[in-house]
Amino acid sequence: MNKKCIVIGGGIIGLCTAYYLQKDGHQVTIIDKSDFKTGASYVNAGYITPSHFISLATPGIITKGIKWMFNSSSPFYVKPRLDMDFLKWAWAFKTSAKHSKVEKSIKPIKDINIFSRELYEDLKASTDFNFHYERKGLLMCYKTEKIGEEEWEIGERGIKEGLKVENLSANAVNKIELKANLNIKGAVYYHSDAHMTPHHFMKEMTSYLKSKGVSFLQNEAVIDTEVSKGKILNVITEHQKISADEVILAAGSWSSILAKKLGLRIPIQAGKGYSINVKRETNISIPAILCEAKVAVTPMDGFTRFAGTMEIAGINHKINPLRVAAIAKAGESYYNNLKITSEEKTKVTCGLRPCSPDGLPFIGKPSKYSNLIVASGHAMMGWSLGPATGKLVTELVNNKKTSLDVMPYHPDRTFK
Repeated sequence: MNKKCIVIGGGIIGLCTAYYLQKDGHQVTIIDKSDFKTGASYVNAGYITPSHFISLATPGIITKGIKWMFNSSSPFYVKPRLDMDFLKWAWAFKTSAKHSKVEKSIKPIKDINIFSRELYEDLKASTDFNFHYERKGLLMCYKTEKIGEEEWEIGERGIKEGLKVENLSANAVNKIELKANLNIKGAVYYHSDAHMTPHHFMKEMTSYLKSKGVSFLQNEAVIDTEVSKGKILNVITEHQKISADEVILAAGSWSSILAKKLGLRIPIQAGKGYSINVKRETNISIPAILCEAKVAVTPMDGFTRFAGTMEIAGINHKINPLRVAAIAKAGESYYNNLKITSEEKTKVTCGLRPCSPDGLPFIGKPSKYSNLIVASGHAMMGWSLGPATGKLVTELVNNKKTSLDVMPYHPDRTFK
């Protein structure tokens, strides 16, 4: 049965969800409070990351976070504030930062990343799109032996999970990254990862969906819903009321606000990230994470992007110049021939990543509603998990057996 589906949110999750829904014959409307040209889906590092199977909520992160709280240029920053939603999220994050919880989340995080990479490759192989996609892996570059040992410990776990991972010396890195002139002790090399140029894909997907009859409502915020007997009948925007058979909540960092109006608790906090584009030759050909600085480097189509920081400070788009300077300084420290100019730093952009407390996204049907599916909370893996989330959501809409077990991602899960 074809259904009238409303997707709230026009980022990578919303567009990929619309793609699979329309493929199965559903009538789709995407609603977004922006113009479909800005946000985290456009300024991220463009990684597809089976390597990122360890949750952000790891043992020891609270201690590091407290120390970094007093450093205005630190890579991870949580702004303390007397806000009940934030305090509940912080407690859930703390309870999730346990070895047993991290261990339990490894397989579902890895599996959904690999599934999504396969779907990206299917999209690339189709005749519907022409976007930049390369599978060159990811270098976890380190400067100190201590960090190198920590990264290799994770790498060895990756091998146990079936990933191809190598521990490379600085000389070995320079043999595969010939011209970049890296200033490092070594790198853990994940062959599993791929990378893209986000805004190219978003533009291609938007054009494709419009050509297939998907409706786009831009600059139109969803402000409420009409509900009867556990079913959403209408979605209410600033300008109109729209009926729906199925509603997909994919509004990123704003998802928890809308969920709250539905009487749901979906704990999400916005994690701000910055990106600097260097639109000239850098001689960087393989994506890398500069481990000590927590900076991601991506050779995109026509430029190199330097992205970093996780700043949990509420929904705002204020640029902290000290964090921008830290990202640029890190790039120059790891790449001997690199100099990021003042002009490039002034053109920095930022985006808000929707962070769940336990590092797993929220994908599934809350028990309170028969026709609502939540698809949010992907944190730094939003780009990576776009197609997988869209596919799983569509299978839920169709009441089909899902390609992956979605219980680990269930929006009703508790944090104790």
